[in-house]
Amino acid sequence: MAFWEQIAEGLLPEEAAGVIGVAQAVGARWFHHAGGMPPFDLKFTPTGRYLSFAEREEIALLRAQDRGVREIAREIGRDPGTVSRELRRNAATRGGKLEYRASVAQWKADMTAKRPKAAKLVTNPRLKIYVQQRLAGQISLPDGTPFLGPTPPRFTGRNKPHRKDRPWSLAWSPEQISHRLKVDFPEDESMRISHEAIYQSLYIQGRGALKRELVWCLRTGRALRAPRERSRRKTWAHVTAETLISERPCEAEDRAIPGHWEGDLLIGLERSAIGTVVDRTTRFTMLVHLPREEGYRHKQTPKNGPALAGYGAITMKNALANTMKTLPTQLARSLTWDRGKEMSAHAKFTVETGIPVFFADPQSPWQRGTNENTNGLLR
Repeated sequence: MAFWEQIAEGLLPEEAAGVIGVAQAVGARWFHHAGGMPPFDLKFTPTGRYLSFAEREEIALLRAQDRGVREIAREIGRDPGTVSRELRRNAATRGGKLEYRASVAQWKADMTAKRPKAAKLVTNPRLKIYVQQRLAGQISLPDGTPFLGPTPPRFTGRNKPHRKDRPWSLAWSPEQISHRLKVDFPEDESMRISHEAIYQSLYIQGRGALKRELVWCLRTGRALRAPRERSRRKTWAHVTAETLISERPCEAEDRAIPGHWEGDLLIGLERSAIGTVVDRTTRFTMLVHLPREEGYRHKQTPKNGPALAGYGAITMKNALANTMKTLPTQLARSLTWDRGKEMSAHAKFTVETGIPVFFADPQSPWQRGTNENTNGLLR
């Protein structure tokens, strides 16, 4: 519980392990086995119906003093029958005799309280095959022969591979699969599953429904889920009060007037890059060419040297300004970006183009949903 509370605060698994006093390898293993997702509800508060860990500690202390069942019950304010059952059911038996220890009793109680429900993809093979085929999105040659592309590295479940090492696929997203089921099987209610259930089957090992390697077919390719709070550890010196998304004109919200754009930077193989800007109303998309600058050498560029990859702040500003200067004034009202450092020169961009720049809140991709969806399709 304490470990996952620290993860929810934005700490890395190794850092959370240090806070609660366990080995870093143990914390990393907990995080990996759970797919980056807490195995229980962190906001759950137990009711007084069941014994708490504090009460079990009190029972253990009083029992060690040879107190009787009724005396213990009076001390903790419980019925004698409750105490008697607790001592009988949850006592440690490893030493060949019944010894009551609070930690063991709590573990036994938690195990007994579990009511595991089989995942829907486990109990419905037909649905599992449908989901798995569309997640894999296998590419075939004209004669029907499967073509996998590059051989991916060994799946460790720890991190995503480089995009060039991922298998080729025409994969569907979990959201697409979830909605398409209603079209393909309108009368069959058993062929229904939410996108979150698909994600959990992929990320949580204990579900046992889908192969974990299928996460490489997702658009992100991320092997573990990253907590939202982790993004708030970063500092955003280039984001000022007047550039927050809350200051964006209200007319941009309802998408009724064209000219309000969303933008982002896409990083490709060997640090190649391209900028994307999408109009919120018309979905018209423009790509910003970001060629590498002279002197760039992949993996041989000096650390902390000049930004030669083509998406440094000044290079990005110049390329984006050249692209958006071609727009009529009435179609260039605002630009909303994520908090990437490539837009650090946004003030100069606004002076040159007259287009105000606003930044989305941390870890809030839905505030730029049109652009995020477009980027996923482009990838």
